Amino acid sequence: MPAHLDPRLLRAFVTVAEELHFTRAAARLYVAQQALSRDVRRLEREFGRELFVRTTRQVTLTGDGERLLPYARRVLEAQDALLAALGESRPLLVDLNSPGLSTGRQVLHRARELAPEQELMARFESGLTHAAAELLAGRLDASFGRFAGLDAALRTGLAHQPVRYERMAVVLPEEHRLAALAAVPVDALAGESVYAGAGNQRTPEWTDLAHRLFEGRGIRVAPALPLAVGDEEFERMMARTRNPVLAVVDFPPLRGMVVRPLIDPVPLSPVSLVWRKGLVHPAFDALRRAAAELTAREGWLERPADGWIPAIDVNMAKSQY
Repeated sequence: MPAHLDPRLLRAFVTVAEELHFTRAAARLYVAQQALSRDVRRLEREFGRELFVRTTRQVTLTGDGERLLPYARRVLEAQDALLAALGESRPLLVDLNSPGLSTGRQVLHRARELAPEQELMARFESGLTHAAAELLAGRLDASFGRFAGLDAALRTGLAHQPVRYERMAVVLPEEHRLAALAAVPVDALAGESVYAGAGNQRTPEWTDLAHRLFEGRGIRVAPALPLAVGDEEFERMMARTRNPVLAVVDFPPLRGMVVRPLIDPVPLSPVSLVWRKGLVHPAFDALRRAAAELTAREGWLERPADGWIPAIDVNMAKSQY
């Protein structure tokens, strides 16, 4: 018998035992079915006995599985009670990246409705890469952004849930040659230097997305600027350089500039809910449920026929299902 049991394995076992269906159990736990199957097999290896009988038609508990189930439930109930007691003393800290962006804010507001007894507090770290370090250090609990754009070393300690493909846009000075267009074809930016956060150590995932979009199109990523903290300073820097700015369609307006959606193709910015692996907090399930609910209801992961997303982002999203 094992000297130590990972509670995650017990939770996988209990969920499958309650659903008697691996696909439904995986959806309930927000994990890929393959990952859930691996956890159950690992638990069976540690016990040295089968817990389920699997056929192409059904899943049933073995005698050993039936004997384990009530004990596993009691262990998990005790763990949940302990962690809830510890978590009650502090709020769930959720980074929304920027006050002007809507995806994270909508998810947070819905989570507050789902768990009115819990405290969920917003933070604004301005960039997933910066927020990721705060997540791993335990100073934040969750954030939003482009998970595939993080350094691989950061991703190893984090988990994510795809939430939305945000349509991208360009912010143009009012006198710009393209400002009169209702929507700007991506190739119309050829010859331009477009600001995409180059040199900002908080947001390299966004700059990487720009490089992938602009590659082979004759569009340059504008050189680094001094880090502008706050809307007023950012507005001042953009007014001075007059460079177009790569953004998303709900980017807050700046004085003297207009926001125009990009088309031909329609570039999409992948947004995930991101958290450190092993996070337990009484409000965290509500945050994940809120994200899943809005994603399904609003069709946030539906892609237009001419939508563009980097292959690395598509593959990383698929790995979650």
